[in-house]
Amino acid sequence: MYRSIDDFLKDWKNEEAFTIRIFELITAATKSEKIHKDVRSLERLAWHLTQTLTEMGTKAGLFATDTLEHVAIPSTMEEVIATYKNNSELLARAVQLKWTSSSLTDLIPMYGDQWAKGKLLQIFILHQAHHRGQMTVIMRVLGLPVPGLYGPSKEEWLEMGLPAMD
Repeated sequence: MYRSIDDFLKDWKNEEAFTIRIFELITAATKSEKIHKDVRSLERLAWHLTQTLTEMGTKAGLFATDTLEHVAIPSTMEEVIATYKNNSELLARAVQLKWTSSSLTDLIPMYGDQWAKGKLLQIFILHQAHHRGQMTVIMRVLGLPVPGLYGPSKEEWLEMGLPAMD
């Protein structure tokens, strides 16, 4: 749980960059491919992450309305990325303007439960990491490169001239 707005904003900036790195590697040819009937496509996961910014942000009182609630997946990843970047920045700005570090223990209704605002900020981070992990597995199956986010990926180890871990 976050106890400082500044700590969240620093982490959010990094996590936003990680998410964009993943989105940028999704190609037009692979974005809508499904590797299994029960697994979302890369574009669907990217759009889910984007829509969650406004959906959870609205439920938390950071936004007046959920502007992406009924918006279909854009036709290009460039549009998804632009929409993600814009709403990610709006979310960070709303947190900074509407909440204070001392209010992060305040409870808000979320999904039939009561969450501390600081817990919601943590869930924003963890939710993205969770789905990025799913996306990297799908990317591997589809033959796309995978970036190292919290450490080098197999490709990055090889680029450094080091053996990749099995």
